[in-house]
Amino acid sequence: MRTTMNLPDSLMAQVKQRASSEGRTVTSVVEAALRSYLEEYVARAEGLADLPVAGDPGDRPLVDLEDQDLLKHYAYSEGDERHLQ
Repeated sequence: MRTTMNLPDSLMAQVKQRASSEGRTVTSVVEAALRSYLEEYVARAEGLADLPVAGDPGDRPLVDLEDQDLLKHYAYSEGDERHLQ
């Protein structure tokens, strides 16, 4: 499929440089980058736990945003050093 995108000149220059140095087409470099990004995104999404919910007003589950400990538990995997601000 043909697609038109607006990319920063500096990014396109990097893509062209990579394609040239690897003897590949610009299309193949962009395709590989998008596939890699999407595979990583899916892998991260599959590893996320569902947040506990309470109530169901108007068909929308509620998450208790005041329970920071519980949010941290569900937001980050074991050993993850990040924390909520």
